[in-house]
Amino acid sequence: MHAVASPAARTGAFVAVSVSLFCIQLDFFALNLALPGISDELGVTVSVAQWTLSAYMLAIGCCFVVGGRIGDVFGRRGALLVGIALFAAGSLGCALAPGLGLLVAARIVQGVGAGFVFPVSVSVITNAFPDETRAKALGAAFGIANIGTALGPFVGGGFTEGPGWRWIFWAMVPLALVSLLVAWAYVPDSRDDSAPRELDLVGCLLVVVGLATLTLAVERGDAWGWDHPRTLALFGVAVVAGGAFVVRERTTPHPLIDLRLFRNIPYVLVTGMGSIANMGYGVTVFVATLYLQGVRGLSPLAAGTVFLAPALLVALSGPLGARLARHMRPTAVMALAGAVAGTGMYALTYVTAWWLYIPVFAWCGFGLGLGWTFSGVATQQVVPPARAGEASGVLLTFLVTLGAIALAGAAAAISAATPERPAEDVYDAILRLGGAAILACSLAVMAVRHRLVVLGRLPPLSLRTADGEERLPEHRS
Repeated sequence: MHAVASPAARTGAFVAVSVSLFCIQLDFFALNLALPGISDELGVTVSVAQWTLSAYMLAIGCCFVVGGRIGDVFGRRGALLVGIALFAAGSLGCALAPGLGLLVAARIVQGVGAGFVFPVSVSVITNAFPDETRAKALGAAFGIANIGTALGPFVGGGFTEGPGWRWIFWAMVPLALVSLLVAWAYVPDSRDDSAPRELDLVGCLLVVVGLATLTLAVERGDAWGWDHPRTLALFGVAVVAGGAFVVRERTTPHPLIDLRLFRNIPYVLVTGMGSIANMGYGVTVFVATLYLQGVRGLSPLAAGTVFLAPALLVALSGPLGARLARHMRPTAVMALAGAVAGTGMYALTYVTAWWLYIPVFAWCGFGLGLGWTFSGVATQQVVPPARAGEASGVLLTFLVTLGAIALAGAAAAISAATPERPAEDVYDAILRLGGAAILACSLAVMAVRHRLVVLGRLPPLSLRTADGEERLPEHRS
């Protein structure tokens, strides 16, 4: 059991977490449409300006596991404050950066801060709220964060065409400071009392090296060439570091990640389905951006406006997922999200009229958003609260890393196929393949769950526990 915070502390924690997550989501989804503006002002190509996205993805992906575990071991309040402060400082640096080098450096600072904020935010909410309201609080926080997702393309296109891309970052600074002050005043501290105040520094180094080289290879592979020695060397380092990390975690007395976490089948199912949904979301946004501007001929602002419909339903998916969690098992909600997302991606390729394209796009966005948003809520329902940061960090690492791989794969496929085939046909083929993959994963999740019910390792969908959780007995080695 964990001590529940006072009502004031719960409110403060919710506000601080929601505002900080809103900033991170808005910042990330706004910058995609700002790349042409950045390249024009700084005098670089769009391919070089892409480093502002690659550096951020590199930093944030490397810090999820480390940030989540630092919060569990040393205290979640301090880790959250450090993360928000770094994000605010990085935002200010991005707004003032005179050249690409300093802009990329500031984006790395932002990414490190966000890499701490995301997993620690989830564990702060998990440990501040009682069991009966935890899912609702997490769903509402993700819903507010997803408003940033909804506004991101619109804000990015509007600022790029208006006062300039730097205003994306100027807007982040006061919001991040508000979140920092509220967190300082109200967020209660919590930690994993069973864990000694020791951090597996070797494990941290190995996971950072492995994820950094993998992310860099995936992000730049298409530009450098997938068979280029530099790309192959990075993949090789990632494999070696990953293998060494697994060996280290199996032998060290205080691991960064307790590998028994992956014996928790509901956690694995939720993480897998959430990762697939996030891959679909990233690819769909990428392909739709190219389609709207390249095929439909829309401006960045007009394309951002079209994105408001699906992004609004992404925002609503957080609170709705929390409501579904009161009546359905976490794995069942994830499978439902996959069914909606997969059919939406497939249907999107068959409509062209605006009166039908926009609602189908919204339907698709809802399913994908529910999938990757609810995975953050669901993992907290299938693991003990003391391990919340670790579980969230691992989930987010899979979401970001596999999302980057999916984007790189889609970009490579488009580059390879468009000289011979019309771009619209290539976009449709990618969306259909993605939709079919998500539908297959959704069916697989329910099939595995049904098998575990038959074996008596999980309760059936019709049975409810007092708090609606779906935890397996903890394994002992």
